[in-house]
Amino acid sequence: MMLVPYLPDWESLHPLVIHFPIVLLLLSPAFVLTSAVLSPQRGRAYLIVGLALLLTGTGSLFLAVETGEAAAELADHTPGMTPVLQAHEQLASQTRMLFSGLSFLLVALFVLPHFSARPLARIYSTVLPMVFLALYLTGALALVNTAHQGGRLVHQFGVHAMITH
Repeated sequence: MMLVPYLPDWESLHPLVIHFPIVLLLLSPAFVLTSAVLSPQRGRAYLIVGLALLLTGTGSLFLAVETGEAAAELADHTPGMTPVLQAHEQLASQTRMLFSGLSFLLVALFVLPHFSARPLARIYSTVLPMVFLALYLTGALALVNTAHQGGRLVHQFGVHAMITH
């Protein structure tokens, strides 16, 4: 009986971790939107959840990119697959930068009301989150395009994780 469960190699983790940032980062804006349509007091809890999802999703995006780079080194590079892999890698890098910036912005939106006058509460709780969500569309589109290119690698070119024992 094995006491320590089998842990896959680093390069084999990509298919296991990639779905976390996709789900977390696509779910986060729903909570930010909910926070924006509620009163500032009631919406604050939703903003906290949206921020936690965004920060966790962004952190897991870093892990996904790192494991993806390791997995790409082991992939058999066929002529048709190489441009798709390069597009996937470039999009993943851009997506990571976009969500890092979006994370910084939402942290700023969360902290900013503590340093301002009370009459501006509605601007901070409604207007700025809506502007943030408009910017978030760019990140969401980059994320979906990155995932699409990754899906092409798997379903069109048969790229899969190399699991070694």
